[in-house]
Amino acid sequence: MMRAVEYNNYGGPEVLQLTEVTKPVPKENQILIKIIASTVTIADVRLRKADPYLVKFVMGFWHPKKKTLGIEFSGIVEAVGKDVKNYKVNDEVFGSAGFSFGTYAEYICLPEDGVIGLKPENISFQLAAAVTFGGLTALHFLRLGQTGKGKKILIYGASGNCGTAAVQLAKYFGAEVTGLCSTNNVKLVKSIGADKIVDYTKDDIGNYPNSFDIVFDTVGKSPFGKSVTALKEKGYYLRLVHMNPSVVLAGFFTGLTKGKKVIGGTAKERKEDLEFLRGLLISGDFIPVIDREFPLEKISEAHTYAETGRKKGSVVINVAQAGK
Repeated sequence: MMRAVEYNNYGGPEVLQLTEVTKPVPKENQILIKIIASTVTIADVRLRKADPYLVKFVMGFWHPKKKTLGIEFSGIVEAVGKDVKNYKVNDEVFGSAGFSFGTYAEYICLPEDGVIGLKPENISFQLAAAVTFGGLTALHFLRLGQTGKGKKILIYGASGNCGTAAVQLAKYFGAEVTGLCSTNNVKLVKSIGADKIVDYTKDDIGNYPNSFDIVFDTVGKSPFGKSVTALKEKGYYLRLVHMNPSVVLAGFFTGLTKGKKVIGGTAKERKEDLEFLRGLLISGDFIPVIDREFPLEKISEAHTYAETGRKKGSVVINVAQAGK
């Protein structure tokens, strides 16, 4: 048996319950991972709440079909299937379970060709657990926006999980980065490489017409009209949250009438992109930001904090200790 967090009904953080379930056994092409750390992502929060309502059509209308949430992880390989070639027992690994979920548990089985890599020796299990959700998402959108040397980019929500990754990756690609955040987060956003800051408690994106090649909204709160106006001709407006039909339609017409591209959707996680990030972790060009850590027993408290919208970077869940 193993400990795992399950939820049988949609709702607030209190629906998450620590329980015992059967420990999984790896199939021929799978590795069994002892999870050391996981995180609370915005996806975990939304799935728990069924927000938006359409979540129910995917996860189960009356009750969630997959009862254990959790996407990101770091851990240690405990067993391998007979066909596994790239991993061995005691390998330290990190990655994403994707829409299989299940990292709020002591163990998980994943295919060896999944979004998994060897954990860099120079970072902790906690930092490794906080890499994929923000890092892979930011990388996906920055590439769509053709981020590169000399480009000017405004990152909306620069202190969050995806935002802190986007600031660092955009700098790595050679862009001039302006981070939009609150006064409390100015010091953090500057410390990870932002060249300039827009403090939304004192300033407004509307004051910067025709200023940026890219506006990257990492939190889904940017004003559409002002963001488009802030773009230069043929600029890119990247929207991590892009589900509202009226906004999707507005984006389509913006492309037709103003020549500015509005791009939203879901980032596709790829193993090769994880390897790219792994290289940056080793070189020190990308270091995930961790706000707070909680033990697995306090998963409800972790979700409560993450849901405040005030977290900086990631909220980490410590599932177990290495070597125990």
